Amino acid sequence: MWNAEDPARIDTSHAIRTISFENPSGERGAAGRAAGGRKGAPQRMLAPGERIVLADIAGPGRVRHLWMTFPPMPPEAMRAVVLEIFYDDRDAPSVSVPCLDFFGLPHGRPAPHASLLSAAQEGRGFNAWIPMPFQGRIRIELWNASARRFPLYYQVAYTLGPEPDGIGLLHASFRRENPTALRQDFTIADGFAGPGRFLGCNVGVRVHPEADFSWYGEGEVKMYLDGDGPYPTWCGTGLEDYVGSAWGMGVHATPLQGVPLIVQSPGARMPDFVGFYRWHLPDPIVFREDLRVTIQQIGAVAVPRGQADLRRRIEREGRLAGTGWYDFAQGPLEAFAICERQDDYCATAFVYCTNVQLVPRLDVAVATADLARLPYEKADGFELALGMFSG
Repeated sequence: MWNAEDPARIDTSHAIRTISFENPSGERGAAGRAAGGRKGAPQRMLAPGERIVLADIAGPGRVRHLWMTFPPMPPEAMRAVVLEIFYDDRDAPSVSVPCLDFFGLPHGRPAPHASLLSAAQEGRGFNAWIPMPFQGRIRIELWNASARRFPLYYQVAYTLGPEPDGIGLLHASFRRENPTALRQDFTIADGFAGPGRFLGCNVGVRVHPEADFSWYGEGEVKMYLDGDGPYPTWCGTGLEDYVGSAWGMGVHATPLQGVPLIVQSPGARMPDFVGFYRWHLPDPIVFREDLRVTIQQIGAVAVPRGQADLRRRIEREGRLAGTGWYDFAQGPLEAFAICERQDDYCATAFVYCTNVQLVPRLDVAVATADLARLPYEKADGFELALGMFSG
C-alpha cells in the first residue's frame, strides 16, 4: 500500500541521525552527553512567544520521523503551538501550520488516532512519518504563540545520503473560513505550481448551531488539475464518502482515512467539532501545472410531516441544492433534500512540489478564534496533573 523500504535491505549510503535536546546538532557519537549521559536534557521549557529551531540540517537527506509532546492545555493554547519548515536558508516557510493539525488533529483538541503517516498515541504522543526529503538544507522551527509556558520533548530522525533528482519537497498550508460563504466551496489547497502531488489533508469543521435543520456532511470534495475550468477532473460524492465511510460519520481510524475527533454534547443532534483525514497514497493525485482542492458546505435536511415552515424557510433563504425535494406520500417525513450550509471550516493540506514554494504564514488569531471549551467539555486528568508546568 505504501512504498516502504524493504526492512531486509542494508543500505550503507544513508546514515541515520537524530536531533533532540540531547543532541541538538545531530552529530555522530554526540548524543546523551548532558549530566554524564544520565538523561540530562530530555526537554526544555518554552516561554510564551518563544521560537526555537528544532533542527537545522545540511543535505542531501530525508527526515524520516518527527515525534514530539507537550502537556495538554486549553484548545486555544494547543492550537497556538506552530510548526514551520524552511528550505535552503529561505526566510519564508514552505510549511506553516498549527502543530497539532500537522499531526492530524484540528481544533486544538488532542485525541487518540493512528494512520500510515501520522498518529497521536493516547492523544499525547504526536508522530509523523511523512517523508521530508531535501537537497540543500532543511530547518524545522517551533513557535510557542500561546500565552502558556510548557515543557517540550521532541526527536527528529533523519538520514543523510543521496536523494533522486526531481524528488518532491513537502509543503503544508493551513486555511480557515469562519464561517464559510453560502454557495462558495471551501478551499483546502490552492496556489501550488507543478509538477507536484497532493498527498492528502486533514479537515476540521466547527458545526454552526444556527444550521440545526440539516446534517453537515453532504458536501463533495473536488480536485481541479492542470487548468480545469468550472468543473473538476476529480469529484467525490459527499464528505463522509471522501473519508471512506457512509450514511453518517463517527469516530474511526484506518491507515488512509479516518475521523479521530467528534465533540458532541450528550443527546445533541449535531456535533460541535469534527476532524477527519485522508491520505492519497495508492491513488496518487499528481498534477503537472496547478492544483486546487475544495469541499462544498452542503447538508441533508429531512422535513417532518406537519413542519412545512421548515421547507419554506430553506427555499426562502435560497439554500436548496441538488435536484430539489424528494416528497413522501406517507410516513413520518414530508420531504427530504440537500441544502446549502455555512459552517466554520479549516484544513491542513500536504503537497509535494519539485520546486521550493512558499506558503502563507499562519495567522494565529484566525487559527485560535472560537475554540474555547464548551460547557460540557472537561479538562482530562493529564491536563490537571500537568497544569503546574503552564502559567
